[in-house]
Amino acid sequence: MQYATRSGRVPKAAEIEAWVRAALRGRRKNAEITVRIVGSREARALNNTWRNVDKATNVLSFPLSGMERRAEVLHGDIVVCAPVVGREAREQHKPAAAHWAHLVVHGTLHLLGYDHENDADAEVMENTEISVLRRMGYDNPYA
Repeated sequence: MQYATRSGRVPKAAEIEAWVRAALRGRRKNAEITVRIVGSREARALNNTWRNVDKATNVLSFPLSGMERRAEVLHGDIVVCAPVVGREAREQHKPAAAHWAHLVVHGTLHLLGYDHENDADAEVMENTEISVLRRMGYDNPYA
C-alpha cells in the first residue's frame, strides 16, 4: 500500500487488501500487487502518459509481468485517485466504501486480464465484479 495523497477519506490498508484478495479468490493464488492512492494531479499525469487522456481517472492498472495470465505470480500496480472516487461516490449516491471496493476489484480484475473494450468482454467483467462484490456484502455497482 502506498498513500501518496492526503486528499479525501481513504480506506485502511486492511480493507484494500481484503478487496484485492476477494477479486483474486479462485483466480490466482500468488500475487504481488501494490495499490497506490493518489491525488488528482498524479492520476491525471498517469492517465495522460499511459492512455493519452488528459484528465484524472478513478483507477488505473499496470500489469508488470506483461504475461499476467500465464505468470506463476501475478505482479502489478493499481492506482486509485482518492478525489475522483470520492466525487463519483457522492454523485452516484453510493456509500464511499462500496465505490472504493468496486474500483479496487475492477483494477485487480484488469491485472488478471479482464477488460471491457467490447460488449462481450464488458459483460463478463461486470458480472465478475458483481459476483465478487456480492460475496463481500456490497450491492451491484451497475444497478
